[in-house]
Amino acid sequence: MTMTPTRRRLSVLAASTGAGILVFAGSASAHVSVQPGTADQGSYAKVAFRVPNERDDAGTTKLEVTLPADKPLTSVQTRAMPGWKAEVEKTKLATPIDNHGKPLTEVVSKITWTADAGTRVNPGTFEEFEVSMGKLPTDTDKLVFKAVQTYDSGEVVRWIDLPGPDGKEPQYPAPTLKLTAKAGAGTTPTTASAKPSTEAKASVAAVAEDESDDSTARTLGVVGIVVGVLGLGAGVFAVLRASRRSTSA
Repeated sequence: MTMTPTRRRLSVLAASTGAGILVFAGSASAHVSVQPGTADQGSYAKVAFRVPNERDDAGTTKLEVTLPADKPLTSVQTRAMPGWKAEVEKTKLATPIDNHGKPLTEVVSKITWTADAGTRVNPGTFEEFEVSMGKLPTDTDKLVFKAVQTYDSGEVVRWIDLPGPDGKEPQYPAPTLKLTAKAGAGTTPTTASAKPSTEAKASVAAVAEDESDDSTARTLGVVGIVVGVLGLGAGVFAVLRASRRSTSA
């Protein structure tokens, strides 16, 4: 069936609006991140550094993850991945830490995954680099891992930024693992009249802030989609109105 000028204009308008919505959604979510995003304090956990490919014309061939120097971990192990080589760097500690009753003088401070020839994270896909780590600290509510992503085009993206004073997410946020207290750990019976501690209030405030950030991101995504749909509707109405006038004339 031959496409009329009116149908052709509607098709172009719909395609361009849909593409705009997809670009908006992709830019809001394509970050290097830690999966899952939470773990128990004082535990051993398996996490994965999820690496999406944000480029249409290049593939990711290298990932570098730096572990927090102020919260050294006694155990860090990488999982073998076909087509990738994992290398760990260790740092000597100024003050040894206890590791099951024995002093530990050096810890893993950086992990680098490098793709073999012919291997990469292709456009439109993601890869997860798994690590077993512990013992997770009990004196902080998060661990920040700075990551560097390298493409075979030579481009380097540094996921190392922290939220600003206003809590707004930066353009290149560092992967962050939130730490929560184990259920029942260190708790004592309380009464209805008991007042929450300063630490508890801070924890609740932090959770509320995180939920607010997540809600803001979801709201922005919905607003973008709604604006796109309204724009599409306005365009369709304008095209149909012009068509009717042309027919009446």
